[in-house]
Amino acid sequence: FRGPNGVWTRNPRAERTSILADYLADPRVRAQAWRNRLTSPVWAARPNRGHRALLEPERQGRLRALLTQNVDGLHQQAGSSPAVVVELHGSLRGVRCRGCGAGGPMTAVLDRVRAGEVDPRCTDCGGILTSTTVSFGERLDPDVVRRARDAALDCDVLLAVGSTLTVKPAAALVPLAKRSGAAIVIVNGEATPYDAVADAVVRGSISDLLPRLLATAA
Repeated sequence: FRGPNGVWTRNPRAERTSILADYLADPRVRAQAWRNRLTSPVWAARPNRGHRALLEPERQGRLRALLTQNVDGLHQQAGSSPAVVVELHGSLRGVRCRGCGAGGPMTAVLDRVRAGEVDPRCTDCGGILTSTTVSFGERLDPDVVRRARDAALDCDVLLAVGSTLTVKPAAALVPLAKRSGAAIVIVNGEATPYDAVADAVVRGSISDLLPRLLATAA
């Protein structure tokens, strides 16, 4: 989003759809957000070998938790148990009403957008609908954060995969796990701020490296 060719770099106004205050205040922002959701690449995305590599350690009972900052739901599509996956930033696959709290699947509301609704509202109370992702200006779910911290505090190994480790609170889990005695392994395509404290750093393609790494550790 914010890289040299990112969506928000090329079109700064597009970032408004992810800022909660702007979304709630401006129907034009909401209309754009619904158009974006309708055409999101999430719907065509499929799990890769990196996602599937995590299934075997879960089957063996060695995966304490799978913490993700992604909102695409691909871990669950790959077969990971929802009980294991902790979605720190929520999920694009659900909706919730800001008025009454009612929720449901995103696909049902997108069908309404395809049928011509520009700014679909809650069918129970008429309130504003958002995705179940965490927007800028919104706190992460405290229960989700607690689950992530608990996992970091009592794991033997924290495997940080495909993250720049610059966004908190997720990034803060690395030193938390380190102080609790866990080994830290970072798998990423570029350097991160925590490479110096890691016990091992592996650079390269996640879909290539992660299956090999986990097979070696089996």
